[in-house]
Amino acid sequence: MGRSFASRVSHPRLKWVVLLCWVVLAAVSAPLAGALTGEQENDVAAWLPADAESTRALQLQTELGSDPDVLPAVVVYERTAGLTPADTAAIQADVGVLGELDALAGPLVGPVPAQDGQAAQLVVPLDVGSGGWEAIAPLVEDVRAVVSDGPEGLDAYVTGPAGSAADSAAAFEGIDGTLLFAALGVVVLILLFTYRSPVLWILPIFSAVIALSCSQALIYLLARHADLTVNAQSASILTVLVVGAGTDYALLLIARYREELRLHTDRHEAMTEAVHRAGPAVLASGGTVVLGMLCLVVAEMNSTAGLGPVAAIGVAVTLAVLMTLLPALLVICGRWVFWPVRPTFGSAEPTATGLWSRVGARIRPRPRATWLVTSGLLLVACAGTLLLSPDGLTQAESFRGTPESIQGGEVASRHFPAVAGNDVHVITAAGSAAEVADATAATEGIAQVAEPQVVGDRALVEAALADPFDSQAAYDTIERLRTALDDAGDGDALVGGNTALNLDVQDAAQRDNLVIIPLIMLVVLLVLGVLLRALVAPVLLIATVVLSYGAALGLSAVLFDWTIGVTATDSSFPLFVFVFLVALGIDYNIFLMTRVREEAVDHGTRRAALIGLAATGGVITSAGLVLAATFSVLGTLPLTFLTQLGIAVALGVLLDTIVVRSVLVTALTLDVGRHMWWPGALAQRPDEPDVPAAGTTAVPAVPGTPSRA
Repeated sequence: MGRSFASRVSHPRLKWVVLLCWVVLAAVSAPLAGALTGEQENDVAAWLPADAESTRALQLQTELGSDPDVLPAVVVYERTAGLTPADTAAIQADVGVLGELDALAGPLVGPVPAQDGQAAQLVVPLDVGSGGWEAIAPLVEDVRAVVSDGPEGLDAYVTGPAGSAADSAAAFEGIDGTLLFAALGVVVLILLFTYRSPVLWILPIFSAVIALSCSQALIYLLARHADLTVNAQSASILTVLVVGAGTDYALLLIARYREELRLHTDRHEAMTEAVHRAGPAVLASGGTVVLGMLCLVVAEMNSTAGLGPVAAIGVAVTLAVLMTLLPALLVICGRWVFWPVRPTFGSAEPTATGLWSRVGARIRPRPRATWLVTSGLLLVACAGTLLLSPDGLTQAESFRGTPESIQGGEVASRHFPAVAGNDVHVITAAGSAAEVADATAATEGIAQVAEPQVVGDRALVEAALADPFDSQAAYDTIERLRTALDDAGDGDALVGGNTALNLDVQDAAQRDNLVIIPLIMLVVLLVLGVLLRALVAPVLLIATVVLSYGAALGLSAVLFDWTIGVTATDSSFPLFVFVFLVALGIDYNIFLMTRVREEAVDHGTRRAALIGLAATGGVITSAGLVLAATFSVLGTLPLTFLTQLGIAVALGVLLDTIVVRSVLVTALTLDVGRHMWWPGALAQRPDEPDVPAAGTTAVPAVPGTPSRA
């Protein structure tokens, strides 16, 4: 980063201007950031693959009088000893009350008694309008309030699509505040441990909060005026990403600033040097994350594609805050902010004899053996991926715990051959309605078919599944039905409904995995090539990234089995883990290797590897702990996907910082030597065949001497 920019953000007078500008921006942003929740789109279309067959079927249902904003709530009554006359009377009374609900979108269906006489099923269609699952929650609560007051021993559950949507909304309720305070709490504890200062932690936390508020405000404006799609999932990930990445970048900058304070008498000069030297690595790290996130826009899944620009905006704003506001705050406060361990001019650099200097000394004699053994252990960890089943989660597996909609679904499946509310919808031409209905009825796995509903030149054929709508058997039925319709010459028929939607989501997610993961790897490879001006180093670093990713997935699968007992994952889980581990984990690669390259100019590559490890190992470990802790906060949510994502990313980040970056990459650099920079100019310089450990008299632990001031 140019010295002119670096000198401006730390200028004795301009630092106050920088602070004032960000304070004003934060004040303006606060009300806009608070309004972001109201702009979230949590309806079905905001999550689905845009061009999938089931999505097109959903859109055409409106023309046939089937409103996609109407969700059926299925009330299931059960008495295991058999329904009594009093139960029947109470159910009829519920029918009367529910029939008067303002949100009722059509006639009630039922109550339908079970053949075993132990249960009854009632379908209540509810109109949620355009409010998505947030609007359905109070409507379902109204239904639950009516049916809960029955005779003793008669259990009533509200399930079906409306019940499930309401429970999902409850899981996300208050998520932004919960995640923010939980993330800030763990970050504060780690910063207190890292700096052992009762004051210093306030500055990066303050900067991260400003970054979050400004990014949320910008995203709100884009969502409102530029059709940017934001849902509850992307909004929650934004909070964790900004706090985690922002604190990471702060740690990297503060570490270099503290180092420069020992080489300069003037703190403004020290900050200028810190921003000048660490700035390019921080910007490259953040830029890689932004580019990696933007790769998500090519996803077929709307929810995944929408996350890309939301996350990219959050990281870009965070970079702007951390490279301007934080330097200004640090020089405003002065050296006392590091109390009780203030870095003074000419004082010894603690990394000279620190933990990572000693680790480098242990790796130095046998670098090839070190990276071979480390790689072997990581490959063993990769074997755990055999336990992972990324074929989608069932409705019951999607929640940690058993909300009412899941309990009701289990009760309904015990007493009814087909649970109401999750029918298959086939849209076809009016002239083909009879043939399509016959082909549907003849398909294995279809329990029953209703009379076709013809409106104009289109018809809707509704069918009930013989198996639970989220089971593999139901997915197989959908595939058989689509094949049967194609074979019968009804290729224009569109098969929709919840099961078809889930199946198309899985197919789209698997396609996104195959397309986006290689695309992100290519982007990261290009960024590393430009930054390091080499080919060998980027290729080796990408190889370590893939190895680390596989090990993280394998260890996570074992951990899922031990902790939450669910080894199945959402189909998009591998992609999300890859995006966050690679896009964020590459930060540590960049910070380490840019420092190694900087030192290689004066000391040769092998000495530079030890210097870089000694100087950056501590801050990389601290940054990894911060990022791991913030992502682990996702585990507090009662949703399996976000819990699994938090565990996998936290585990992968720790693996990255403690093992891969600090041990594996350092050992590879020591073994390969100057050839890491091929075909750049550094590869042509002679390198020492062996070097003493960092921290000895032969090798300075950090570059430069006080004379640099």
